[in-house]
Amino acid sequence: MPSLKAIKTRIASVKNTQQITRAMKLVAAAKMKRAIDNALASRPYSDEVTAVLRSLLSRMGDADHPLLTPKAEVKRVAIVVVASDRGLCAGFNNNLARKVDRFSGDHAGPSGQWTEVEIVPYGRKMTDWAKRSEWTMGSGETDLHADKFADWTAKLIADLSARYASEPGAENGLDEVYIAYNRYVNTLSQVPTIEKLFPLEGLTDGDIEEPEHLVEFVYEPDREGILGSILPLFLRTRVTQVFLESEAGEHAARMTAMDSATRNAKDVIDSLTIQYNRARQAAITKELIEIVAGAEAL
Repeated sequence: MPSLKAIKTRIASVKNTQQITRAMKLVAAAKMKRAIDNALASRPYSDEVTAVLRSLLSRMGDADHPLLTPKAEVKRVAIVVVASDRGLCAGFNNNLARKVDRFSGDHAGPSGQWTEVEIVPYGRKMTDWAKRSEWTMGSGETDLHADKFADWTAKLIADLSARYASEPGAENGLDEVYIAYNRYVNTLSQVPTIEKLFPLEGLTDGDIEEPEHLVEFVYEPDREGILGSILPLFLRTRVTQVFLESEAGEHAARMTAMDSATRNAKDVIDSLTIQYNRARQAAITKELIEIVAGAEAL
């Protein structure tokens, strides 16, 4: 059995850890509230932009735009992966990395058609994972902050759009683009999700109702010009929403993990306290026995 001093030292160590995890839980809870508010506040705007684009596409029939046209052959693919800079958030980063790895392996393996997979990581954890993976690493960002999301999104969409719209066989061209992130559901649930960015699909058969579908609008300057402006706006809005959802999920996962760690620390402290009391009682009993035995010997 460990000595009383060793048990007491361990109790003190676990209590210090518990104080740290409790403080991290409170910080994560405060950040999570702001991140969730931002993510929920942006959803109506994102839905409205999507509704406008769907309405426009439904009136144009077969719209002729590079970002809407699938490539005849899919060989080179980019996957934008959005996660976090820091750990201590349970499986938030690892679950997403495993999903991206499986997804890429299924399409780029012996039975797949992809010949090159480029990972564009956002967040230090995904950057470290991309360096260790077998896939090509693109140029992403670390040190994630909400005030940088708009600039990063504009730059990312401009770069990916140009590469996707390039001529077939271009040196830096892309045939498909995906985005992977943890979709925020609630405080206890963040679902690793992979969605296709290019070519844009599923915009004419969504769940958003269009009550004006029988009304014919007059477009100025023309439908194609408006589509050329709406598509980049839609993509920027969609990717910005991904960043906000990921940020909310990260803080929720960290708060949950730190809450669990705090409760586990309490259980360990309780167990060690019982162990300490038993060892102390055994030491006292032993001393009493020795005193009684010495008195009887006299």
